[in-house]
Amino acid sequence: MSPRLQVLLAALCFATTGTAQALGPAGTSPLGVGAARILVGGGLLVVLALATGAFRGARWTPGPVLVAMAAVASYQLAFFAAVADTGVAVGTIVALGSAPTLAGLFEWILHRRRPDPRWTAATALACAGVALLALSGGDASVSAPGVALAVAAGASYAVYTLAAKRLLDAGHAPEGVMAAAFGLAAVVLLPVLALSSPGWLLRTDGIALALFLGVVPTAFAYVLFARGLRRLSASETATLTLAEPLTAGALGAVVLAEPMTAMSAAGAGLVLAGLLALGVRVRAPALAPPQRAPA
Repeated sequence: MSPRLQVLLAALCFATTGTAQALGPAGTSPLGVGAARILVGGGLLVVLALATGAFRGARWTPGPVLVAMAAVASYQLAFFAAVADTGVAVGTIVALGSAPTLAGLFEWILHRRRPDPRWTAATALACAGVALLALSGGDASVSAPGVALAVAAGASYAVYTLAAKRLLDAGHAPEGVMAAAFGLAAVVLLPVLALSSPGWLLRTDGIALALFLGVVPTAFAYVLFARGLRRLSASETATLTLAEPLTAGALGAVVLAEPMTAMSAAGAGLVLAGLLALGVRVRAPALAPPQRAPA
């Protein structure tokens, strides 16, 4: 499977989070759901890494592991706090739109790898599409603290992608990298879960929700994400994950019967155009060798 397809499949799995939460039990808090997701997913990733020997091999450097762990935990807290403060539309636009841009900027600063024009154009198209998708929901209130939190969430995602990329480049297995980041983040987020009124986890539908979120959009999705990231740049990987809001919108329309407006359809088209511009490479036709004149 190609690395771009692996990242796109991961984004499809990420996109099921909102629909699953909407179909889940009442009385859940976004912070509690996010913490439970990381707890279950991180635990599964650790078990998988131990079973496959993914922690063995190259020597682990604590710095990138701790940075990845902190970024995973801070993303959950910053994103949900941003959505609560400034609304779903603006929070989604700023967080998802800033992540690939910041990943490209950080990659340029750290690795002197200048973003190529094709990536820049594709990212601009996809981010414009994300903006239209989010604004089509009608929630467009703006709060300066909320926007700052959303940028922090986008920066956290970019930092996590770069830290994971460094560990993968050092020779660590994708399962081990994800297990280290999410397993430690689960420990950090345990107090958040405890303080978020987690009574819903005692119900059958609450357990089902936590297990689904831990297995599909976390453990399975992030292993795919890491396998694709191992062979792609951090900036390109972050842009490809913008397929998440496109898929989430489609799931909302099909599963939750949410209306599909002209604006959301246009946004979906722009995201798709950006992803196609990034993923489809046009090869220049080979030049025929010059013909020799007859003697």
